[in-house]
Amino acid sequence: MLEKVIKTTQFLKSNGIIDPVAGIVLGTGLGGLAAKIENPLIIDYRDIPNFPVSTVEGHEGRLIYGDFGGRKIVAMKGRFHYYEGYSPEQIALPVRVLKYLGIKSLFLSNAAGGVNPSFEIGDIMIITDHINLMPNPLAGSNDERIGPRFPDMSASYDINLINKAIEIAGQNGIRVRKGVYLGTTGPTFETPAEYRYFRVIGADSVGMSTVPEVIVARHMGLSCFAVSIITDLGVEGKIEYTTHRSVQAEAAKAEARMTVIMTGLISSL
Repeated sequence: MLEKVIKTTQFLKSNGIIDPVAGIVLGTGLGGLAAKIENPLIIDYRDIPNFPVSTVEGHEGRLIYGDFGGRKIVAMKGRFHYYEGYSPEQIALPVRVLKYLGIKSLFLSNAAGGVNPSFEIGDIMIITDHINLMPNPLAGSNDERIGPRFPDMSASYDINLINKAIEIAGQNGIRVRKGVYLGTTGPTFETPAEYRYFRVIGADSVGMSTVPEVIVARHMGLSCFAVSIITDLGVEGKIEYTTHRSVQAEAAKAEARMTVIMTGLISSL
């Protein structure tokens, strides 16, 4: 794994990606934030050695390096999921590459279903913790040069970044929620019984990403901040027919508010 990470990192550095302070992973329907990156250097995933390729509509599959919030950042416009058939190693590699490029913090966004009955479609939920119902991306042999065999996950989401995000949201009149994100493999949307179960075990939102990336990031000592855009509701009496297109559409509506929060956070680094 490390040899692949180093090879990919060297390729990206040779193409001009130098010392970004933060990485951003953009989820379904949230790729528009990348348009706010100034002086962009864009590289297609297909041209990056060892990189997987995004296969999901709404994930363009581009790495974008440039200025955002007054800082050098690198953004993944499109991520990778277990349901696409990728292995844990393939899902882990891009996050590891971001670390070896020099980032200190990882920012993530996703579109998610809300299972907290107080949530509404369009809400922005700051993730404070997660429940993992996916294969763990650290399963298998461990390379101590990358991280410890048994990484601690008691503070997976950086409390200082969470508090700063709440402050930024308040200053800009943006309502935010806080909650626990539950990750499943997908690709099916949840049944009503599954929604009820997820709520019982402590989830506020549910989606098909983010958790593996955060686990990999914490394995390497990166601080993490993540948000869910609530695009549909898994609450009894409020469950409606859901499609990928409807999820994309609702995520896009909230993107401008999320961008304000992300810009302020990265400016504060």
